[in-house]
Amino acid sequence: MTPPRSWFPIPRASHFSLSNIPFGIITTAASNQPHAAVAIGDHVLDLAAFSLGGGFSGLPSFQSHLAVFSLPSLNVFASLGRPIHRDVRGYLQSILVEDSPHPHLLKENKSLQSQCLISIEEVQMHLPMQIGDYTDFYAGRNHAYNVGVLFRDPSNALQPNYNHLPVGYHGRASSVVVSGTQIRRPWGQILENPKAEPKIPDFTPCKRLDIELELGAFVCKANKMGDSVSIDEAEKSLFGFVLMNDWSARDIQAWEYVPLGPFNGKNFGTSISAWVVLADALDPFRGKGLENEVGLQNYLQEKKENNVYDIELEVDITTKFGTTTTISKTTALNLLWSFPQMLAHHTITGCPIQVGDLLGSGTISGTEPGTEGSLLEQSKGGKISVRLEGGEERTFLEDGDTVTIRGWSGGEEGGLVGFGECIGTIEPAVKR
Repeated sequence: MTPPRSWFPIPRASHFSLSNIPFGIITTAASNQPHAAVAIGDHVLDLAAFSLGGGFSGLPSFQSHLAVFSLPSLNVFASLGRPIHRDVRGYLQSILVEDSPHPHLLKENKSLQSQCLISIEEVQMHLPMQIGDYTDFYAGRNHAYNVGVLFRDPSNALQPNYNHLPVGYHGRASSVVVSGTQIRRPWGQILENPKAEPKIPDFTPCKRLDIELELGAFVCKANKMGDSVSIDEAEKSLFGFVLMNDWSARDIQAWEYVPLGPFNGKNFGTSISAWVVLADALDPFRGKGLENEVGLQNYLQEKKENNVYDIELEVDITTKFGTTTTISKTTALNLLWSFPQMLAHHTITGCPIQVGDLLGSGTISGTEPGTEGSLLEQSKGGKISVRLEGGEERTFLEDGDTVTIRGWSGGEEGGLVGFGECIGTIEPAVKR
């Protein structure tokens, strides 16, 4: 199917084609108050300015909701529900399509174009949602297996519960940051030699700082405490998706995680991409995830076989000297559990989920060299160096390294549905 064409110039290789229309929060030279926009090619459509200029007059059913695009987060818009998200996205596509049924609103309105179509380089991006809670899952079975082999052995790499439920832990939302925010190397307690006796840790900056290639999903529908979200209804609770780098201090985590799991090894930073790709935009790119060999409990059984998304994923490291190396290429089909399954499991106890809550997929890895979503896997726990362009090597991240994650669906230029980039640069640890 030929991708739709726009009257507005969109680079053919852009992640933000007319098939996408992702939502985000911006500030501009004209307005320092964060407000909503959509990305289109290498520009944004400022939705607050578009609304003020009468741009939504062709969508009468949305007139009572126009104020949502002047708010500093997408939470209220998200709470309106999937049918309204679908209507607004479809309407904006109709405004921008080559043969727009509403040409007078924007296509022929040069004055409004000058106010609301702004170069993406001229806006400041902000967190798209106000995040109340963040839960990180462990749905990438290849990653879980690889890490299990490193710390145990192939025969018991996966814990007995792994294939029966979406393993997860409750994270923290306070250090989830938008792409481009720098990440400071954390301090923590580290046991340099695990075999030493007595086991006395050092207090020192992290030496084994790592990435975790993930996807994130935002919730758009709350449930009451005591109620659960059924697997058949869970999709209606998912607003859209972002790229995620859940930075990990492996040495801090190794000392602290028994018996209660990750804490300071994970809580210093999680980066997400700025644009939320709506669930409807990714729907044409559904695919089948990893095969689960066990019989699932009824509350986790989905009717859809294609329950994850075929999203191409790449990870680059750019050193402080400016050389860039793509260290990983994989796909989001390497997930055992879908986001609806994660949400159904999260709420089966009656746990209330709120609009804006963030779910992380866990690290996504393939099975071949160069498809792993973490340096821990690529370096075999720090034993093997990863070779970079320019002759440098890494086992873990160094100060000044910039990590860039990209993700997109679709193989036809002019019709890509992508996330842009999720970027973070490592700053040196504070001096103590």
